[in-house]
Amino acid sequence: MAPGVTEQHNGELHRDYTEDRAAKSQDVVYTTANGAPYPHPYEAQRAGSNGPLLLQDFHLIDLLSHFDRERVPERVVHAKGSGAHGFYRTTDSLEDLTSADIFKAGKECPITVRFSTVGGEQGSHDVARDPRGFSVKFRTEEGNWDMVANNTPVFFLRDPAKFPHFIHTQKRDPSTHLTHADDSTMFWDYLSENPESVHQVLILMGDRGIPDGYRHMHGYSGHTFKLINKNQEWVYAQIHFKSQQGTKFITQEDSHSYGPDYAQKDLYFAIEEGNFPKWDVCVQTVTPKQAEEMWEKQKINVFDLTHVWPQGQFPLRKVGEFTLNENAKNYFAEVEQVAFSPSHLVPGIEPSADPVLQSRLFSYADTHRHRIGVNYQQLPVNAPRVPYKMGNFQRDGAMAFYNQGSRPNYLSSIEPISFSKRTVDLDKTHAHFVGEAVTFLSEIRPEDFNAPRALWEKVWDEPARERFISNISGHMENCKHEEAIKRQIGIFREVSEDLASRLEKATGKKGYPGIAGLSFNGTHNGMAKDKANRGANGVDPTFSAGGSNGGPVSGTHNKAMLNGAFEGTNGKH
Repeated sequence: MAPGVTEQHNGELHRDYTEDRAAKSQDVVYTTANGAPYPHPYEAQRAGSNGPLLLQDFHLIDLLSHFDRERVPERVVHAKGSGAHGFYRTTDSLEDLTSADIFKAGKECPITVRFSTVGGEQGSHDVARDPRGFSVKFRTEEGNWDMVANNTPVFFLRDPAKFPHFIHTQKRDPSTHLTHADDSTMFWDYLSENPESVHQVLILMGDRGIPDGYRHMHGYSGHTFKLINKNQEWVYAQIHFKSQQGTKFITQEDSHSYGPDYAQKDLYFAIEEGNFPKWDVCVQTVTPKQAEEMWEKQKINVFDLTHVWPQGQFPLRKVGEFTLNENAKNYFAEVEQVAFSPSHLVPGIEPSADPVLQSRLFSYADTHRHRIGVNYQQLPVNAPRVPYKMGNFQRDGAMAFYNQGSRPNYLSSIEPISFSKRTVDLDKTHAHFVGEAVTFLSEIRPEDFNAPRALWEKVWDEPARERFISNISGHMENCKHEEAIKRQIGIFREVSEDLASRLEKATGKKGYPGIAGLSFNGTHNGMAKDKANRGANGVDPTFSAGGSNGGPVSGTHNKAMLNGAFEGTNGKH
């Protein structure tokens, strides 16, 4: 006999998420939201067979009011996406570089991955020319680690305040309400005023601009993080996801023959058919000393989202691999509600001074609080899976799923909460920045064109160059502002005269001879011949860009860090 209500712990009764997720329709009984069984979902109470509806019909009122509220705001960026679940396994220990538990040999954890386009809306096309998001939630035994990546190693900007403005130019025009597929004026106006975007523009308008689904593309952190080991020694690091399926792309001409949900369909049915996609997880590391030398000698800035680290100089080191083997049961609950943030880190992994990363540490989590609620990390798809009982002093707010019981919601001496020992000494890894507050805006310099030039001249073959010119000239046809095209060709001329002259021929527009005679509204021009053209929007660059352009000059790191254990190539002992 079941115990009576007076014998039960009645406060412990709950609906089990895992059991509910696995239940079939045949296993459940149709009820209202408050659990009352209801005989038919299509019925409505009326005052007679031909009379008006009755307000007392809670089933109908609840049905309609829930329907009216079924959508959360779509993501401002990365709105259109696909996702799946799987697992990660460490194949090659990284314990010499980090104390993160997940990187010990043989460690495993469940993961959720979400792929996406960046600029499009929820109903946009999967094969639009756009960067792709590639975010992975590693549910480690020390909490969730989110690697919020893209399929490109660089981005359009390196100054954090530019991000909202840039995204606005990739969306619909405020007046015409057209995207840049029909009116590319805003698109090219912004890029032609912010030439540090040129590397990403080459990638976007090249073959990697339309990957063949999500299974055939790599992922890159783009941002620089820190890996800290048990001895409090640390290195700068970038994370790479390398597709074991290889990379494939779709040409602009062929893209018109693909369905709007092609990437979603390709990923979903590959997993359903047992063709589980896999990626290698690799790290690229640089010591503090190497970071300073790389800036001083090569003008490559480890804090700059538009720069890449040469893999010949700093080779990738594989640490593990992950597999996607399970589709979502409910797309909204498991993909639309999944929330990634670069601030979701675990001990042994820390952010660097990368300014765009620093801004995203705040912005991503803040977006989720707005979009799906202040308690978004309590949603099952976002909840950590740790071997200890979690507790904190966060109470209340909308949709507080976890109870936290009668525990004091402050640091109580009467009923004290437990703490784990510190594994990362932040004083040693973050306390070396000393300086006055400055208003900073970067400037464009000759080194910003080195990597794009190598991409055009050494990486791409001739057919790839021809496709690029075709792609970009076709997109420029919808730009109504000829000055933007002339400026953009001038920017491309700093990459390659060959590139610029080909584009002039394709567009029928004569571009500027370079950027030495231009001023930009979005960035200081460090290559301007006339001092009057150097400042962005007339702002005096003396008080902005400074001599280092935000790079780690000699002396950025204290001597203990420069003379520590990580002096060898790629951060190895």
